[in-house]
Amino acid sequence: MRLPVSIITGFLGSGKTTLLNRLLQDPAMAGAAVIINEFGEIGLDHLLIATPNENTVLLASGCICCTVRGDLVNTLRDLDAQRRKGDLPPFDRVLIETTGLADPVPIVQTVVTDEKLAPTYILDSVITLVDAVNGLQQLDSQPESVKQAALADRLLITKTDLPEATAVAALTARLAELNPGAEVLTVAHGVIAASALFGASLAPESRAADLARWLREDQYVRVEARQSRIGAATGAHDAGIRSYSILLDEPVTAAGLTAWLTAIASLRGAELLRVKGLLNVEGQPVAVHAVQTLIHEPVTLAQWPDDERRSRLVFITRGMDRAALESTLEVLRWQSTASAGGVPKPDPRAYARFLAAMEKMH
Repeated sequence: MRLPVSIITGFLGSGKTTLLNRLLQDPAMAGAAVIINEFGEIGLDHLLIATPNENTVLLASGCICCTVRGDLVNTLRDLDAQRRKGDLPPFDRVLIETTGLADPVPIVQTVVTDEKLAPTYILDSVITLVDAVNGLQQLDSQPESVKQAALADRLLITKTDLPEATAVAALTARLAELNPGAEVLTVAHGVIAASALFGASLAPESRAADLARWLREDQYVRVEARQSRIGAATGAHDAGIRSYSILLDEPVTAAGLTAWLTAIASLRGAELLRVKGLLNVEGQPVAVHAVQTLIHEPVTLAQWPDDERRSRLVFITRGMDRAALESTLEVLRWQSTASAGGVPKPDPRAYARFLAAMEKMH
């Protein structure tokens, strides 16, 4: 079984290290490995027990902690190698703390796409912390903060004991509109159950409740309806961010899905912050997930979670018109034809219309 990796991100001063210190006191986290950036704001409050090498320490809780001093791939591979040799105790998950100004996408991309890591690790969740005192101002003035929030699976509003309740409510509403796909949770002094943060990825045996929690289609519908009534979000840097939920009545083809995901991620990845979906692919339920240019491996579910057989797609976009986005979806239903060598290729007319639609998405 591959080890789940969770990324803890958030703007400067949002409380990432406080959260980690609290999490590492939870008995459920005794088998965790923690990777922190060496430029972190403060160090973990840990008791050093042993030093298997200069980059790794064992914490009093039993957790393993190390810092990134170069390549994340090498750090993750080194941890796994030491675990297999018995130089480190076994660990059952990995937490990666980013710096406050970090874009989480390259870290996500490393975990998801690196061939050396794929046999051992699987991405579980992106957890973004937002400071209740300064969060609204940061969302207005710091584009990094907006992106961190938009890409999260879990959004934690920290320091909720300090501001007025109305300020916390305003920030909660702003985040829920910015990222309808994320659960928004409040936390003070880093206290939160580990079980609330993890388990964001889907497995083939996922239940209906797991899928609903992952897709959160109803939240996208609610936010899109509100945005249609009042216009785009009012924040200075997230004014162009919109959320959509789209249903497709007819099944899609495997060839069409591959072509659509590849093209939209590569050609419009900057505007496509996130897409999730449960699609009827030639009768089979397939969950898809893309973050900008990164396409996660599609997951074919063991069975349909409910009686619905229409394909469901949810989007978080920046500067992308819904109508233009919908015009690209025709290619999902194309029937590929085989070349002389037996390799599938798209219908030329369908693909030409698709490329034209992509060009119009400005």
